[in-house]
Amino acid sequence: MPRNSILNDRHVELGSKLDGDTWNDMPIPWSYRTCPHDEVVAVRSRAGLYDVTALNIINVSGPDAESVLDRLVAIDVTGIKPGTSRLAAELDENGAICDDIMIIRDSKTEFRVSHGSGKTPQQLAMLAKGKDVKIESDQDVHILSLQGPKSLDILAPHLGFKLADLPYFKHEKTTLFGCDVYVARGGYSGERGYEVYCAAKDAVHLWDSILEAGKPFGVIPASWNSLELTRMEAGLLFFPFEMPEGDTTPWEVNMGWGVDLDKKGDYIGKDAVLKLRGRERVKHTGLVCDSAEAPASGAKILKDGKEIGIVTSGSFSRNLMLSIGMVHVKPEFSQAGTQVDVVSNGKTVKGRIARTPFYDPMRLRTHPEGAK
Repeated sequence: MPRNSILNDRHVELGSKLDGDTWNDMPIPWSYRTCPHDEVVAVRSRAGLYDVTALNIINVSGPDAESVLDRLVAIDVTGIKPGTSRLAAELDENGAICDDIMIIRDSKTEFRVSHGSGKTPQQLAMLAKGKDVKIESDQDVHILSLQGPKSLDILAPHLGFKLADLPYFKHEKTTLFGCDVYVARGGYSGERGYEVYCAAKDAVHLWDSILEAGKPFGVIPASWNSLELTRMEAGLLFFPFEMPEGDTTPWEVNMGWGVDLDKKGDYIGKDAVLKLRGRERVKHTGLVCDSAEAPASGAKILKDGKEIGIVTSGSFSRNLMLSIGMVHVKPEFSQAGTQVDVVSNGKTVKGRIARTPFYDPMRLRTHPEGAK
């Protein structure tokens, strides 16, 4: 069944037609009346508020919840402490990535699983057979993501705990503007940010209250087009767009961090993915083009007239004044600085292989030195 954010009226007021591509069966506010490039500037210099409710949330609870989730992903779920989250590689039997996934632990027996458009529901259902575990898709939860250097100043005065001490990938159950919420440190922008998980009945009040509290700091609502720009600048993966082969392994997209090599327990695709380590067919890396246009997804990358890879995602970043892309190329051509030709939108332009992230390569915006 189609899903809808309770905030759709707010998105329409801001100029969204909600008639573009859906994601996870939910209409998305891809654009507002404001320019997405100006929204990026707000996120980079002040703060932007996103509605990311289209993420799928599954509540997993019960005595066997931990063991079921431990077999779902390639990280050691038993080591995740309550109040903590971890991104993970979720694989199929062939060792290929089959979804975006984050495991969020609330207690010994209670978890929330945030995932994208892949196989998580089917794989969870298979693993849960015969187990003492309850699995429920949460169709009520709404997620507001406040991203930018002023996000801490905006939210901190309205919370009952010291938000500045909340580390990355940690969360607290608390109240915000009179509503019960979870506040988590994280986001998809390459900036310091926080995600507020709330009930549908509270989402409009919280959206309005955050924007009102943020007025002195210059906060604005931000569209998904600007979210796409910020995640591209930050070099963040998006399933399945950065996995166009259909059987992409974690090793091919620099996701070794999503596989705990010392994990003793079994998980889907374990034998296959470990055997595929060191046998990468492609290398995920960055691309900068000599162009004022974004390289098109699927554009061919040539070296000396021979095809060596494709663009997986591309954009023109007005913030960086660069035409950038994330690409898959043959490993031997993945060295930064390698000169290539890019056949995009019927034109051939010069480009060079580049390291990612394009913005803040040291990740100091999300993980300031000396700060949590």
